[in-house]
Amino acid sequence: MVQTPAKPETETLLLELPRTLNLYVTPEQFTALAVCNRELQLERTAIGELIVNPPTGWQTGKRNSRISGELYLWWRNAGEPGEVFASSTGFTLPNGAIRSPDASWISPERWEVLTDEQKATFPQICPDFVVELRSQSDSLKLLKEKMQEYLENGARLGWLIDPQTRMVEVYRRGLDVEILSNPAELSGEEVLPGFVLNLGRVWG
Repeated sequence: MVQTPAKPETETLLLELPRTLNLYVTPEQFTALAVCNRELQLERTAIGELIVNPPTGWQTGKRNSRISGELYLWWRNAGEPGEVFASSTGFTLPNGAIRSPDASWISPERWEVLTDEQKATFPQICPDFVVELRSQSDSLKLLKEKMQEYLENGARLGWLIDPQTRMVEVYRRGLDVEILSNPAELSGEEVLPGFVLNLGRVWG
């Protein structure tokens, strides 16, 4: 059984943190920070930079829940292949970064070969499928770099959804990025057979 690290005794402090700190942490330090600050969504770049993501607004939270809900329904109706994950899940990518997609899925073939140690806390794997939903505070440039990072570390399909412009960028391994303007739906293609995301539910 995978054990979640116990939360150490801490003193409650009120901190004001910029979105990206000029602070470098090891994977072990990152895990300790995450355990002590479960209310924060933290990420770590491949070179160890600590990223503090602010809480989402209600619109982004609503859209996130709808995307995750549609992915879950596909997973359940398809016979529960592999594993689906919500936005609070962090993954340790092969390049050392620890990233948290807004929604993600890992195939059963790849998930089941991981050891308990590899699954501990932040699984040592890049999801096959990832979604990033842009909020008003997100840098589009950084999100695009993040999507490329997923592809370079093992993702097969990714969607960068921008509700502000109703644009979607589709990332596929080995192919150029496809840019869609106000699409009605998105297909999971051969990666998630039968999965179709109705974007009318996301834009609303």
